Amino acid sequence: MRKLIWAAASIAALALTGPASAQSPIIIKFSHVVATDTPKGKASEKFKELAEKYTGGKVKVEVYPNSTLYKDKEELEALQLGSVQMLAPSNSKFGPLGIREFEVFDLPYILPDLKTLRKVTEGPLGARLLKQLEPKGITGLAYWDNGFKQMSANKKLIAPADYQGVKFRIQSSRVLQAQFKTLGSLPQVMAFGEVYQALQTGVVDGQENTWSNIYTQKMHEVQKYITETNHGYIGYVVIVNKKFWDDLPADIRDQLSKAMKEATDFNNAQSQKENDDALAEIKKSGKSEIIKLTGEQDEAMRKAMEPVYKDAASRVGQPLIDEFLKEAKSTTN
Repeated sequence: MRKLIWAAASIAALALTGPASAQSPIIIKFSHVVATDTPKGKASEKFKELAEKYTGGKVKVEVYPNSTLYKDKEELEALQLGSVQMLAPSNSKFGPLGIREFEVFDLPYILPDLKTLRKVTEGPLGARLLKQLEPKGITGLAYWDNGFKQMSANKKLIAPADYQGVKFRIQSSRVLQAQFKTLGSLPQVMAFGEVYQALQTGVVDGQENTWSNIYTQKMHEVQKYITETNHGYIGYVVIVNKKFWDDLPADIRDQLSKAMKEATDFNNAQSQKENDDALAEIKKSGKSEIIKLTGEQDEAMRKAMEPVYKDAASRVGQPLIDEFLKEAKSTTN
C-alpha cells in the first residue's frame, strides 16, 4: 500500500506543476471515510461549493466520501506524501502519528457538553493543539463536530459488568483501547468502513459511535441494543498538506480560509440536528432497543472509567488533562 501511495503522490506532483498555474484550476482532493449524508459529508460538499465560488473557479475541490479514495489507516500517510491535499480525520487518528496530545479528546466524559467543547476548540487551547501538527507536514484548519458517542451491542449494556468479554470495534487509539480494557471488553481496531459487516458477521459484538454515524452506516440494523451514554466525543480536524497550503498564493489561501470558516459553522450547526434526526429514525425503525441509563447507572459508568485517565496521563500529560477539566468546570459553574 505504501508503494501505491508513493506512486499516487508522484503522479499528483507531476499534475500540480505549481499551485499558482494560470492555465488550469488548483485541484484539492478532499478525502474522508463517512457517508455523504453525515455532518462531515455535507460540510465537505459545502466547503467545495464555497471554495470554488470565492476563488472564482481558480480552485476545484474533488470530494471523495466513504473511503472511496483512502481508508482510515492510509489517508494520513497519503496526505503527508501529497497524493491527497485535504482530510478530516477524527481526533483519534493523530495519536498513532506521534501527536499524543490529541488523545485527550478520547477520554470518557472529559467534554460534558458542546459549550465546553467550543471553549476548547475555538480558544487558545485548540489553536495550540493544531500547531503541534506542523512538524508532521500538516496544517490544521478547523475542528468539525460529529457528536457524542453511544454504546451498541447485541446484549444490554447497563452496568460496567455487562461489558465483560464483549468484542468492541474501536478506532486506533490508546485511550479507547484502555477504556474498553478497563471495562473488561475486548477492543479491536478496525477501519470505519468495515464496521457494518463485522457487526453483521459477528467479528465484533459492539461498537461506539454517534447517532448519525450509526444510522447512516445502518449499524442499528445489526445491533439489538443501543445505550444512550454520551460518554465520549467524536470530532474531526480538517487538515491540509502543509507544503501545498504554504505554496498557495496568499489571496487564494485567504479565500479558502474564509470558505473553511463558513463550512465549519455549517458543519457544527448541522451536527446536533443530524444526530437528533438519526436518533428519531432509529427509534422509528424499531430495529434497535434504545436504553436510557438512570442517574445511578450513569454514575457507575463514570466511576468505572476513572482508571483510563491515569493510563492516559503518561502519554498525553496530566497538565493538558487538567486544562480540559478546568474548562469543563468553568463552563458548568
